[in-house]
Amino acid sequence: MSIFHSINTSASALTAQRLRMDVISSNMANIDTTRAKFVEGEWQPYRRKTVTLQSQGGQFSSFLNTAIGKADRNGAGSGVKVTAVNEDNETPFKLVFDPSHPDANDAGYVEMPNVDPLREMVDLISATRSYEANVTALNANKSMLMKALEIGK
Repeated sequence: MSIFHSINTSASALTAQRLRMDVISSNMANIDTTRAKFVEGEWQPYRRKTVTLQSQGGQFSSFLNTAIGKADRNGAGSGVKVTAVNEDNETPFKLVFDPSHPDANDAGYVEMPNVDPLREMVDLISATRSYEANVTALNANKSMLMKALEIGK
């Protein structure tokens, strides 16, 4: 394990949270997009996207065993990686009554994206707080490394 291991771990988390914020921004930008994808001869509204994150180092039990000294320290805590950016196919589209809309069906309803602004804002705050926490950890680690270098003077 090198002295830069914790910096690399924080860097991977910063990258993952930044991508999460980008996806949330995309969801918010497309909140009114009724023609996002052409499927089976008709246009469908934008579908909300989500980010799936995964640990690069393994299961929690391996980290615990490493921390209490029952396992080798190599490979413990290697950061996080983005495994997928998925579309939310479970949440149905919202139906809005607007007969004047060009995408309205025969009954006058328009299918709107399944993006909930409240959920997106909560996810954005969560991603922002995670990003800030990783910046704090990175700065603390940098400070400790600088103090270690000062000892050698």
